[in-house]
Amino acid sequence: MLKRIFFLCSLAFSGLYCSAQYESNIHQGEFGASIGLANYYGDLNTRAAMNRPKFSAGIFFVKQFNNYVGIKLAGDYAFLGYSDIYSKNDVQKRRNLSFNTNVYEASLSGYFNFFKFIPGVEGYNYTPYVSLGVGVFSFDPYAYLNGTKYYLRPLGTEGQGSAAYPDRAQYSSMAVCFPLSVGIKYSLNENFNVFGELGYRFTNTDYLDDVSTTYAGSDAFPGVPQPDGSIAPSAAYYLQDRSYETGTPIGIKDRQRGNSLQKDAYVMLHFGISYNLSSYKCPTPNKK
Repeated sequence: MLKRIFFLCSLAFSGLYCSAQYESNIHQGEFGASIGLANYYGDLNTRAAMNRPKFSAGIFFVKQFNNYVGIKLAGDYAFLGYSDIYSKNDVQKRRNLSFNTNVYEASLSGYFNFFKFIPGVEGYNYTPYVSLGVGVFSFDPYAYLNGTKYYLRPLGTEGQGSAAYPDRAQYSSMAVCFPLSVGIKYSLNENFNVFGELGYRFTNTDYLDDVSTTYAGSDAFPGVPQPDGSIAPSAAYYLQDRSYETGTPIGIKDRQRGNSLQKDAYVMLHFGISYNLSSYKCPTPNKK
């Protein structure tokens, strides 16, 4: 009989302890870091292939308003790049364009846990989540020609800034993105979580890859005077149409070079760890 009483008292005490812990542990938010892979989609990767992902990383802070809703401030880095040589489309292979760029992004998003999340409390220590927001990012595409690195934006590879196309201004190296992320996190204890997250970035630029509209034609790229008085083709001339490396050049003026109707995008897959910010309050006493 005493054993039964002791057992029932133990259960009651455990329930009271869990309830007190549940009520007193207030999750204020978390901050953390992650690493992973990034992949680009656009005029060079029109089929959304995932065959050339590159390095990415991020840091973030989440402020929780309750167990479900919060706001997320994040900074992310992604190294993006692609080449027409990876395409299964014969026209793209003949076009033979390529690029790389470093992307630095800052964003602010709404953040929602699908389950009640209380770190360190069994049954409430994991949740899938989603976030959606707005951000800004910088980019500056470049390519290599005979082993030399050239930034493409100043070259005006589609006639930007040339007399032939006065309506084509140089595109900005800053753009807006709309990050949509889904993930799942698990608290190892009251202090630390681990998580995995997939984030897609819609953008308002079509020049992440320096490709958007039509070829400007060779006349838009004047040659460079040489010491001997001759005129040599400029780097811009060689980089705006690299089909000469695969056969007869196809870069005729006003021929389609990219698809300006569809903006570029990128995706990041991250895994990371975060540290919880918690506060405590005394459990509310039961009123009779």
